[in-house]
Amino acid sequence: MSFQDSSVLITGGSKGIGLSIAKVFARRTNRPIVLLARNEEELKQAKEICEAEGAQKVDFIVADLLDEEKLSKTDFEALNPGILVNNAGSFLFKQLKDTSSEEFEQQFRVNALGAFNITNKVLPELHKKERGLIVNICSEASLKGYGQSGAYAASKHATLGYSRSLRKELMKTKIAVTAINLGQTYSTSWEEVNVDPNDLIDPEDVGRLIVSLSELSPRSVADEILLTAQGGDVNPV
Repeated sequence: MSFQDSSVLITGGSKGIGLSIAKVFARRTNRPIVLLARNEEELKQAKEICEAEGAQKVDFIVADLLDEEKLSKTDFEALNPGILVNNAGSFLFKQLKDTSSEEFEQQFRVNALGAFNITNKVLPELHKKERGLIVNICSEASLKGYGQSGAYAASKHATLGYSRSLRKELMKTKIAVTAINLGQTYSTSWEEVNVDPNDLIDPEDVGRLIVSLSELSPRSVADEILLTAQGGDVNPV
């Protein structure tokens, strides 16, 4: 099938930014949507939300991105992905001096290794099409250090390095790779913080941006994009 008819696969798609991206695709495109996350009940709810937003076809995958055996058993050919959005991630708000080695390693495993694992499983399907798109949701923390979340920043530096290397590797193919270095974006993780959502990035803006990326010709790619809140950072940073 062609890129135009292919699905968009969104990791961490059951809630938060991932679900917001899916809702925008449901409203603005006719693409099938594939949501991947670990919680089946949340995925079922997300599927209903996307269908209510106008999606004609929504599938989901219940999987942990660190479970290579489960990913290997997934029939990605049947799901027909043409766009992969590596959105799933974990945020640890803790100073490095208080971070255990297990916590430090887990940030790397979820934020960098997870994207690596799913990308390697989906790449063969992207190569079959006249074009493909991989969007890695990185972070402002991919570009600078943060005193209150050093392990997270280090892992996001790794994710951006992976994205840059993958871009080089696929440069002579028809598969575009874009890293979105995302600033503070409203999601469920902010619900317990005394912050005005209007001071943060609208998560649906991330979806609008990715839809626009998918509409570029195969002659163009946005290597890296920095998306930040209009008013700058808010505490906690």
